[in-house]
Amino acid sequence: MMDRARIEAMLSDVEARRISVADALQALRDFAFEDLGFAKLDHHRPLRTGLPEVIYSEGKSPAQVADIFWAMAAAGGNVLATRATRGQYDEVERVAPAGSKTTAVYNERARTITLAQCACERGKGSIAILCAGTSDLPVAEEAMVTAGLLGNEVELIADVGVAGIHRLFAHKERLCQARVLIVCAGMEGALPSVVAGLVNAPVIAVPTSIGYGASFHGIAALLGMLNSCAPNVAVVNIDNGFGAACIASTINHQ
Repeated sequence: MMDRARIEAMLSDVEARRISVADALQALRDFAFEDLGFAKLDHHRPLRTGLPEVIYSEGKSPAQVADIFWAMAAAGGNVLATRATRGQYDEVERVAPAGSKTTAVYNERARTITLAQCACERGKGSIAILCAGTSDLPVAEEAMVTAGLLGNEVELIADVGVAGIHRLFAHKERLCQARVLIVCAGMEGALPSVVAGLVNAPVIAVPTSIGYGASFHGIAALLGMLNSCAPNVAVVNIDNGFGAACIASTINHQ
């Protein structure tokens, strides 16, 4: 993975004649992207944005996910696949390189496949991830897995929706200690506004597609969150726990 630290170390090695210019050029061969034919892997992304490329698995065949997964692993960084099925994970495991020192992990509820093989720079504080109901847990866990792999201390607080607001207030001290909060909610999507009124930190609201007919698969929660009266609320797309975690991680590393 071509992040800043790795390139600086490589240039230092060239300067000190520990490696040759030819070896450095070979290492930089796939600097811009690696072409697999059906996919072009952006190994340059961590250097540009501070966030690695991630595999969005939905719509890809198990073989495609596995090929991308292990090509990214060979670059040396951590690997994350989102919206992954058990079948895609089984294929990733089946074609794992012989002698691989690390094992891919499948989180069935979050629908993620992860491979942790290097330590990330740690965030400055913690990220609290809340969900209104147990049905929102898949989105909250996607955020939790993503934020954790990006080098953040993460705490998940589940089932604290506004229908039983006392459950939320029981965690007020923990909420106030977080540097960033991610709040996932379906139905009418009220929880982010309540949380934002209790803390002096950014709140990233994630509408989920949970709810009865008039929730319109998360549109009602999305519109409610966009109309929040709390000024410290920002909103991502429906069920986008991954995107919320990336934003939270960026804030937490500043």
